[in-house]
Order: sequence, then structure tokens, then C-alpha cells
Amino acid sequence: MGVVNGVPPVERVPKQDRSRATRQRLLAAAVACLAEHGWAGSTVSVVAERAGVSRGAAQHHFPTREDLFTAAVEYVGEERSTVLRALFPEGAADRRAVVTVLVDLYTGPLFRAALHLWVAASNEDQLRPRVIELESRFGRETHRIAVELLNADESRPGVRETVQGFLDMSRGLGLANLLTDDTTRRHRVVTQWAEILDEALG
Repeated sequence: MGVVNGVPPVERVPKQDRSRATRQRLLAAAVACLAEHGWAGSTVSVVAERAGVSRGAAQHHFPTREDLFTAAVEYVGEERSTVLRALFPEGAADRRAVVTVLVDLYTGPLFRAALHLWVAASNEDQLRPRVIELESRFGRETHRIAVELLNADESRPGVRETVQGFLDMSRGLGLANLLTDDTTRRHRVVTQWAEILDEALG
């Protein structure tokens, strides 16, 4: 299409692409709000304003508050899994690097947002089963990624429990980091756990 009356044509973004972009802005805004303000301060209106869309548009994509926040944590969790794999496309020989990246998974905004969602789910009957299912699925996925990146042979006795113990410890470090900057102590723990895993996994 050419210029009409001296005015260039307006590029039209397909409706489906606009809808997808709006959905992703809402999801990113929901995670940021949940991490910064917690469940009580993260309403659909607050998220919509942060995303730059109307409340009606937000509710078109996510009819309920629970739909919005469970979808947001799921979306970012999938993104983090993708990023995690991309860091070591051919596998990782250095276990300390792997341990550091996996611990970082539990000290970023996604974990903070997920924690607020867990607290809310403990008091919200409608939200609880959805969060339990979501966290169970992400737990399995994170464990599988950890086994691959650590080159762990789970057919050997105790290896599965060792990897799971490491992931549980990582969650604990994430919790400690919520209240204070735990970076210095975390670096020492990461170094020690890398040595423990080297010895335990062979």
C-alpha cells in the first residue's frame, strides 16, 4: 500500500499479536507486583495500571485474580527454565557454575512472587489446589533440569536424594535472602555444596 494524500499507511499489528503482547505485559506486571507488594497489594487494577492496559482488558484475558497470578508465575517459571537451559546448551562441566545458577533460581523475583502466592494459597481455598499443582509440576521440572546439568546418575543409591537435598537447600537460601542481603554467606555455601556434589555424584 502506497502513500495516500501525502500520509503514509499505518502499519496494522494483527489482532492476535496485539492480544498476545497484552497478555505477556499483564503476566510480567503481575509477577513484578506480587514480588514487590505481596498478594494483598496486588489487585487486578494495580496490575492493569502497571501493564498500561484497562481493567476490562485485563479481565478479558484473566477473568479472576487467581487466573492472573497463577498464570503469571507459570509463565515466568517456563521462561526461567528456558533461560536455564540456554546457559549451558552443551551441558556444563563445571558443577560450581551449575550450582550457582540453580541457587539464583531461588533468589530472584520469581521465587519472591511464588512465595507470596504460597502464603495466599494457604488461606484461599480456591487458589490452593491450583498452586499445589503448579508447584508440583515446577518442582519436577527443576529437579529434571538439575539432574541433567549436574550430570547426576540417579540409578546410583542416594543420588536422587542428594540432588533433592541440594534443591531444598537452595529454597532455604532464597528464603534467607527475602529479609536481608545474604549474598556473602550464599557464595560460601554455594562453594561448599559444589564440592559436596562433586564428591557425591562422582
